Amino acid sequence: MRQSNLEAVKPGGGKPLSTRLEAAWKHIKRDKQLLLLFIPCILFYLLFRYGPLYGLILAFKDYSVFSGVWGSDWVGLKHFDKFFTSRDFWLLFKNTLLLGFYTLIFGFPFPILLAILLNEVRIGWFKKSVQTFSYLPAFLSVVIICSMIIDFLSPNNGLLNQLLAVLGFEKKYFLVDPGWFRPIYVISEIWGTMGYEAIIYLAAIAGINPTLYEAARVDGASRFGMMRHITLPGLLPTLLVMFILKTGSMIRIGYEKVLLLYNPMTYDVADVFSTYVYRKGLLESNYSYAAAVGMFEALVAMLMLLSANFLSKRIGGNGLW
Repeated sequence: MRQSNLEAVKPGGGKPLSTRLEAAWKHIKRDKQLLLLFIPCILFYLLFRYGPLYGLILAFKDYSVFSGVWGSDWVGLKHFDKFFTSRDFWLLFKNTLLLGFYTLIFGFPFPILLAILLNEVRIGWFKKSVQTFSYLPAFLSVVIICSMIIDFLSPNNGLLNQLLAVLGFEKKYFLVDPGWFRPIYVISEIWGTMGYEAIIYLAAIAGINPTLYEAARVDGASRFGMMRHITLPGLLPTLLVMFILKTGSMIRIGYEKVLLLYNPMTYDVADVFSTYVYRKGLLESNYSYAAAVGMFEALVAMLMLLSANFLSKRIGGNGLW
């Protein structure tokens, strides 16, 4: 009898496999509607996230369109060695890191501040108006946003240059001045994402127990004191998770906005990994070399994500996993 009991139970005191499968099937039957809604998300990740991983083998081959992926010759780390020893490597690494770092440092606090301020507003129509205008850029494409930036900063009829002329200053060619590219990029990122990301923090604030505010008000706490001692600590888990995600994507700068805003005059400060991959892969048809650069970028981003998650767990006790 003792032996049969030992056979029915897994080592470590776990439930038998048949029991766990039966419980899993019950959960599937109970939540089948939610699982059906989850299918498009699974398909998206399979097709657009895990499927393209197959193409990483191009980084280790001399790809030829006529030979195909498997028919092309293996070259090992040839393309990585070529990239690491090229004059473009450190320039791209510096530009990508600085753009991502500035966007993280200057852009991360703004959605938090906006959410806290909107939470304190008691005038309904004013709060809704600010929310609408702050969310609006999230519904515009990158092309529209960049077109607005170019028109706004135009040296001829741009609104900013017209304002400078009225104030007695000379007109500036912002988009061809290398010193202005990074501020323009960071400010446009803040403007484009601030309202959308504030929704996450407003949802987190809504989850804070209102009795904490009532107790603080009875104790004579000011609104600033309640923000400092109740709202911000209540936001801390969300802040840490968002910071980890932001850090992981810090070096994964999309090529679209940079490609639309930069020009040969600003290449030295604007060229990043993604635009370099675009030029080498699609314009010059050097697919294997572009795949090696893209793979290196992804590995650095993964390393930064793991590091941010480790530090977050050490400091605040919260992480993505």
